[in-house]
Amino acid sequence: MKKKINVGLVFGGRSGEHEVSLLSAKSIFNALDKNKYNVFLIGVDKQGHWLLGNPANYLLHSENPKLIALNKSAAKTITPVSKAEKGEIIAVETGKELGKIDVFFPIIHGTYGEDGTLQGMFEMINVAYVGAGVTGSAIGMDKDFQKKLLKQAGLNVADFFTVKKSAYSDNTIGEVEKKFKYPVFVKPANLGSSVGISKAHNRKELIESIKDAYKYDTKIMVEEYIKGREIECSVLGNDNPVASVPGEVKPHHEFYSYEAKYIDENGAGLIIPADLPKELTLEIQKAAVKTFTSLDCAGFARVDFFLTPENKVYVNEINTLPGFTKISMFPKLFGATGIPYAELLDRLINLALDKKREKDKLARSYTP
Repeated sequence: MKKKINVGLVFGGRSGEHEVSLLSAKSIFNALDKNKYNVFLIGVDKQGHWLLGNPANYLLHSENPKLIALNKSAAKTITPVSKAEKGEIIAVETGKELGKIDVFFPIIHGTYGEDGTLQGMFEMINVAYVGAGVTGSAIGMDKDFQKKLLKQAGLNVADFFTVKKSAYSDNTIGEVEKKFKYPVFVKPANLGSSVGISKAHNRKELIESIKDAYKYDTKIMVEEYIKGREIECSVLGNDNPVASVPGEVKPHHEFYSYEAKYIDENGAGLIIPADLPKELTLEIQKAAVKTFTSLDCAGFARVDFFLTPENKVYVNEINTLPGFTKISMFPKLFGATGIPYAELLDRLINLALDKKREKDKLARSYTP
């Protein structure tokens, strides 16, 4: 019998997307084939403590997206370390080994999970992990640098204006109004899942939106409003990534908000595949792959677009650890492409192990 792969599913985290991550982890855990994998449930609480959970009760209120939480009372505090080319999880209180990990599967959305910090830790302890590396994760999270690089790569992006909290002044609003017409979008530069994002229709709303965005990041972005259809496309692979069929999001809210994505199952209409002519489908798929490779991504990502009435394609953003909930677009899009949820997880784990094997071939010492 083939030896099972030990998977460390890492979820939760210190970000505004903590609850979304718990929902993603629940879906992934339920879908992973237990005949192939031993799954270690590693929850990170909002204070940054790593906790090894019990599969029977690792979540509280798991059926309620608004109340879902880590069951910390039934978990052991742990720390990951490196041992013999694998990860090992150690009980903080006793120092006892609780398990060896062949591959970590991080599904911590947002800061301290999707921004390169967690990936840097995995690199330091020399373990296999699912998804983009340090560079791709960091650039993918920072919308400011992301859009600058995409623009340099020849991809269309909406016009934008960024300002750090330390540089914000009474003149900032005037600068924004000089550059853009209302409405505009206001976003934290380093966050995802529509947390802290607002659509401002006038000066009063702009001021309030900026104030709200600064709650989540010290750098915010004001972006021109692109009138058009919201199209999303998933990407899978390492060196030779492939794109899914595109899908269209039709929000029933003002825009595709946090609630519409993760809490309200009727918050948006999803059309999969999107009703597009073949040439436009191919253009979006090529743009998705180019976005993925231009930002040095690996494993998987979801690329979001705007499609104008004139059929001009704009890249909105990339998500390097996209949602994996039961209503998330990433698995739905590949499901429509012919890769069901469980197989998608198998592929992601194999891509992570392949990436680690390639890195292990690199020289780590130099002899002149």
